[in-house]
Amino acid sequence: MYQFFVEQNQIHMAEKRVVILGTDVNHIKNVLRMKPGEEISVSDGVDGKEYRCGILAFEEERVLCELRFVKEENVELSSQVYLFQALPKGDKMEWIVQKAVELGVCQVIPVAAKRCIVKLDHKKAAAKAARWQGIAEAAAKQSKRAIVPEVTSVVSFEQAMEKARKMDIKLIPYELAENMEKTKTIINGLIPEQDIAVFIGPEGGFEASEITLALENGVEPITLGRRILRTETAGLTVLSWVMYALER
Repeated sequence: MYQFFVEQNQIHMAEKRVVILGTDVNHIKNVLRMKPGEEISVSDGVDGKEYRCGILAFEEERVLCELRFVKEENVELSSQVYLFQALPKGDKMEWIVQKAVELGVCQVIPVAAKRCIVKLDHKKAAAKAARWQGIAEAAAKQSKRAIVPEVTSVVSFEQAMEKARKMDIKLIPYELAENMEKTKTIINGLIPEQDIAVFIGPEGGFEASEITLALENGVEPITLGRRILRTETAGLTVLSWVMYALER
């Protein structure tokens, strides 16, 4: 079943109607070639509910739908998970955003760490963020998320530390960290309603000064095992563990 995101004011509970606007209109009519009577899933990206609708009619700039029922069960993780991803080379960030959304993050924060090869000026960073946000929305639709996770603007490592300062759990995979049992204990100890921050370094890893700053801010170094993982693998490994620990 296809899923679409709408604004809250497009859901009219009293009239049992949902109006779809924007680019999704063309997608439903001309790409998917859907017909009146077919069922779709709609979410407002905020309240975590799924609205099951049947297509009533196509108009030039909107699709009118009948609200059939509301599915209250929340598909989201029981904790808010934030991925602080250092900017990787090439188009890896697109893949990371897509998979992180599938794994349940609520926000992706691109970080300009000291060893990042990619350097973005304000204009390029804004364009990249818009592209990444589009990828996040597409991934949210595909994976039937109830929300569209936000991809924020690029921040410095210091700004990332400040943003995560009050979060409950803060993890940073580090190649010099040891004791896999400690990592397992931390992951297995995750509980619902926590705010969880995951920091992932660039291809060259974090500088020693960044690790020191992280430790000063209560971030816990963890090991991912005996092998060194690529930046696009490390984050998804941690997110998979977190998802496994939190799913109920």
